[in-house]
Formats: sequence, structure tokens, C-alpha cells
Amino acid sequence: MATDPRGSLVRRVASALHGLWDRLRNLTTSSPARFAVLVFASLILVFTALLSLPAASTSGRRLPLADAVFTAMSTICVTGLTTVDIASTFSPLGKTIIFIGVNIGGMGVLTLASILGLVISKRLGLRAKLIAASDSNPLRTHGGPVNEGQTVRLGEVGTLLRTVALSTLLIEALVAIALYPALLFAGIHPLDALWEAPFYAAMAFTNTGFTPNPGGLVPFADDYFLLTVLMAAVFLGSIGFPVIYALWKHYWHVRRWPLHTKLTIITTVLLFFAGAAAFLALEYNNPKTFGSMDAWDTTFQAFFLSAMTRSGGFSVVDVGELYGSSLIVGCMLMFVGGGSASTAGGIKVTTLAVLALAVWSEAKGRQSVEAFGRRIPSDVQRVGLSVVAWGATIVALSTIVIAQISQEQVSDVLFDVISAFGTVGLSTGLTAELPDPAVYVMALTIFMGRIGTVTLAAAVAASSRSQLYSLPVERPIVG
Repeated sequence: MATDPRGSLVRRVASALHGLWDRLRNLTTSSPARFAVLVFASLILVFTALLSLPAASTSGRRLPLADAVFTAMSTICVTGLTTVDIASTFSPLGKTIIFIGVNIGGMGVLTLASILGLVISKRLGLRAKLIAASDSNPLRTHGGPVNEGQTVRLGEVGTLLRTVALSTLLIEALVAIALYPALLFAGIHPLDALWEAPFYAAMAFTNTGFTPNPGGLVPFADDYFLLTVLMAAVFLGSIGFPVIYALWKHYWHVRRWPLHTKLTIITTVLLFFAGAAAFLALEYNNPKTFGSMDAWDTTFQAFFLSAMTRSGGFSVVDVGELYGSSLIVGCMLMFVGGGSASTAGGIKVTTLAVLALAVWSEAKGRQSVEAFGRRIPSDVQRVGLSVVAWGATIVALSTIVIAQISQEQVSDVLFDVISAFGTVGLSTGLTAELPDPAVYVMALTIFMGRIGTVTLAAAVAASSRSQLYSLPVERPIVG
């Protein structure tokens, strides 16, 4: 009896597609870090193609590959660094693509992977919940016990994902509504302000820092209301979705805040005021930045610069004109970044807080690290040290390579590299002048800064396992 070759081919194709679907579904539930890298890399390729479309540029020609790759990387990784001028280079379609990209990227690496995994698997099972929860606590990726009071309980992960989506839409909508009249008062045409307001809102909340109009924020340098709204949006985006969820759940019942929320809020506020004080003291007599301003303008702009160096990326003063001492302060703030599972980058403020508490406990001779009546386990400290070491290594290697390729001043290279690693977006003007090989290295730095620390933390945490024996103790000389 003859067989139908077309039917056989259809069955083979269907079987192959079914096998591919099963492998993809298994990937979403077996390796969250690997799947997150795959998702982000795929998104960057897609947005590189979209930004390369002739219709995406004002000139009607394809964007050079290096510029398209870098802009897509900066968009998906919510960084804000750019090799081209966003306002004059991209058409309304190009700016719409960037607007969509930063909102996708701002949702977070593992949170995005969790949502896609949920779509593929059609349910949010225990493993999918672990993937989602690891965005707020990488220690969940191993099989041992985790103190659920630290961040978000597994049973609340579904609510957390809804909080991510709803808070993004709600906060950006409120910020856009607040910015619209401010843009009108600044002389922006009502129709232009109608799309610039949500664009600025998205760039502020996602901590990206792209500006849709020529001149960036310089035309609004004296508009304190607009700048304050942007600062508030940057703050909300940088504290992290688990903190937003905790604040929404417990309102102002500070005693009921998880330890993660307390450490994030306190460290963020301390760095905000410390950074402003440092910039105020160092730049008050710089005629190219704060020296030409009165006392009120100087104070306000110092706070604005402090907020933006945490991850915001907006700037009123020319960063390239800051004193070298101020650039160092900016590097320190950018390297720390914002809160965990947030739109900000860096090593995260909770990492700094945990390590600072560990140093303080060691100085006081305490056997354990404690804060607010809670003990911080050693594996959390180990993850923190790994993240710092990983971040410092990325910054050092990128600085060396880019400095060698470009032959530019190391201070400018270091600032822009840390800005890329911390997904901040501030620049001394160097990034736009880099040759293509250095542009690709800077793009890789952005990618590693955005997903590298989270992935490393997950990998380190996953390597934790119980050991039924201990080796003899021998103490090497340290320090």
C-alpha cells in the first residue's frame, strides 16, 4: 500500500516542532540564568534589526551596524549611553522602537524570563516561581532553605509579577501626566509634548536617560518641577520592584518591612545625600558647572546630579567639565547603582550594605553579621563579595581594552566604562567618539553589567551545597 509522502513530511515537521517546543519549555524551567541570557541576547538582535530599518532614521538610510548594535544594547539594557544623538538621528518610528525597548528591558532579566516561561509552559509552577523569585533573591536558585522574610515569598510571586507590570504602567502614566503641563510651560508644542511626556516618563522610571528633544535637559535647567518629577521617577525605578511591592503591601508600617526593603531605602537615601554633599563641596567653585549658579541652583543641581549618577543618566551640566575629583565620586556612585531587581544597574545598594555591615561586625569583633534584629547568613556575604569582584574585573578589563584602542585619557575612559557597567548613561563625551572596535567592547560591558552580576549571583548561590565533613583549618595571613 503506497504512503502519502506529503503526510509523512508534515508529521516529521510537526514532530520536529514539538521537540523544539519541549526543549524550549525545559530550558525555561531548568536554567533560569541561561534562559535569561538567551532572552536578552535575542531581544538585542531583534532591536538591532529594527533600529537598522531605513524608516527608523531621519535620513532614510540604514544606521551603521556599530551604532545600531550599541543603541539596541543600550535600549534593552536600559543604559542611556549612545554613540549618536537620539533626537536628530531617529525618526518617530525609531523613537517608538526605543520607547518599547526600554520598557521591555526595564522589567528585569529574570522577571522577563519568568513571564516568557509562564507563556511557554502555560502555568506558573514551583520551578517557574523559583525563576521569578530569583530576580529578587538569587539565593533561591539553590535547593537549600531560604529565609522568605528577606524579600518575597514564593506564594506571592504571581502577585509580584503583576506588581511589576502594573507599577510600570501606573508610575509611567502618572509621571507623564505630571510632565505634560511642565513641557507646555517650557514652550513645547502641545502635540510634541503629548508624546515627549510619556517618553521622558519611560526614560526616567527605567533609569535610561535618553532624551527625545535636541539639547537634552539643558532647556529645562531652571524648571525645578520637571527635574523633581524626573528625580522621583528615577528613585522609584531604582529601588526595585520587591521594595515597591513591600511598600504597597505594608504602606508605612516600617516595622513590617522586610530587611531587604530597609537596607535598600536607608542605603539609597544615605548615598543620595552623601553624593549631593560631595558634588556641592567639590564643584561649587567650578565656573563650568556650579560656579556660575547661585546657592539655591547649586544645591538643587548637586542633588539632581547625585540622583542621576545612581543610574538615572539625565544631566543638566556637562559631565565632561566636572573636576577629576567629582568624576571619581560619580564613578563610585555609578558602580554601586540602585536596588536589586530594579531598572538600575551596578553592584546594587544591598550588596554595599551587606558588605559594610560585615566590615562593621568584624571591627566590633562580632561572630555574625546582624541588622534590625536579623542575622545575615554567610552565603549572602559570599554572593556580595563575588558580585563586587565580578564587577571590578569587568570594569578593569574594559577600561584597559578601550583605553588601548582609543588612546584616550584613562579618567574619561574609566568614567564611561563604569557608566556602561552600571547602566547609568552619563558620559564625558568619549563614547560618541569611540572607534567601532571600542564601541563593541563598550556594548559588551553594558551587557555584562546588566545581566552579569545577577547571573553570577545565581550561579554562586546554586553552587551552595551541604557538606558532611570539614577539612583541617589553617589561617593564611590576610592584610
